[in-house]
This record gives sequence, structure tokens and C-alpha cells, in this order.
Amino acid sequence: MLKLVLSTLGGALVSLMLAFGAAAQQGDIQGTISNQIEAFKADDFEQAFTYATPTLRRMFQSPQNFQRMVTTGYPMVWRPADVQYLELEEHGGSMWQKVQIVDEKGFTHLLLYRMQQTEEGWRIGGVQILEAPAAAA
Repeated sequence: MLKLVLSTLGGALVSLMLAFGAAAQQGDIQGTISNQIEAFKADDFEQAFTYATPTLRRMFQSPQNFQRMVTTGYPMVWRPADVQYLELEEHGGSMWQKVQIVDEKGFTHLLLYRMQQTEEGWRIGGVQILEAPAAAA
């Protein structure tokens, strides 16, 4: 009987630790995305560039190139009116954070952020624009 109680408590403790770890991880991931969006809103593209993975930084080579890509291809993250974090999922060794952004014109956009753990913490490895849900008729 004692063995069963200890086993149950041990299982509950492991579950609690995993849940706490996932919540902390989600908070860190959302913090990285929020920090980058705040840097965009302040037009601080040098700071925003630091939240990209080393691979993306090498690909864009400079904050100025990164700025051009963001302002032309992702204006909703450059000037969001509202940001809501949706589900966080793990696929293929990467964490994927779904984010709903309402732009300045009131349009809703769904984005999927590929997050990677680096020596500097969580960094953004790419952003994919998803099809936004249809408006209710």
C-alpha cells in the first residue's frame, strides 16, 4: 500500500514539474516575441534583430536588411494594435508559438513563430503567416 501511495505521489510530482517547466518555457518564448514586437514599435531594429536566431541574423546580415523585410512583408508585427498568444506546440524538435495579431486597420492575422533555444535564450527562427479565420457572417 505504501509503495502504491509513493508511486502515485512520485507520478504527480513529475507531472507537476513538467507542467511548471512547460509554463516557464512558454513564458520565456512569449517574452522573446513580445520584446521583439516592442522593439519594432519603437523602430529599434537593432534591438529587434537580436531576437532572431544566429542563422537568421547571418541570412539578413544587418538590422537594415531585417528592417526592410519586416516593414514590407510583416507590417502587422511592426505596428500591431493587439497581440494574443495562442497555443504553443512542439514539432520536429522546434517549438511553434501561434500568435494572433490585429493590425492598425483592424485586420486579424495568424502567425506561427518557430522558436529555437540558443545560448542567448529563446530566439525566433522564422515566422509563417497562416490563413486567418473567416469573419463571422
